[in-house]
Amino acid sequence: MVAGYGVAIPVGAIAVLVMGLAARTSFRVGAAAALGVATADGLYAAAAALGGAALAVTIAPVAGPLRVLAALVLLGLAAHTAWLALRPRPVRAVQRRGLDTAPRAFAGVLALTLLNPATVVYFAALVLGRSDAADPDPTLAAAFVLGAFLASASWQLLIAGSGTLIGRVLAGRRGRMITALLSSAIIATLAATMLLTG
Repeated sequence: MVAGYGVAIPVGAIAVLVMGLAARTSFRVGAAAALGVATADGLYAAAAALGGAALAVTIAPVAGPLRVLAALVLLGLAAHTAWLALRPRPVRAVQRRGLDTAPRAFAGVLALTLLNPATVVYFAALVLGRSDAADPDPTLAAAFVLGAFLASASWQLLIAGSGTLIGRVLAGRRGRMITALLSSAIIATLAATMLLTG
């Protein structure tokens, strides 16, 4: 679980996305996005536990392009969120699009999180540092994967819950617009940083 918290706790673009989704929509949508992140972390932990060194070496040559792709997707999400916040809305109910439903939030955030090769490299380094790295114990590998998933899920759900509370406090149209624009600006900044430091 410590390994899972180590990768989940640093607040980056994905955490801001999860919090922003929960603030603008509902805890259900935020929780689905949070579980998408945790699922990706669990999959990467499993990949690292099963073949860490080989996988890290395989991913290394495409890490740069994957980082650029992830940053471009984040910039697109930031622009879309800002556009939705600023466009005039009719009085009738607004159609749901993008990541505003639980299944879409789960699938979209899962895919976006899987674009981060640094996660598998992190888990691979931890697995390779263990004494049984050459011949891993299946029980210990399963415990590692489960712990990483549970840690990531608990942290991401806390972020989604925080977003929901913020959304309730800022429930008016103006408050939601401000939080959407703030979320977009933060995501765009983090994506730009990802591009510039890559």
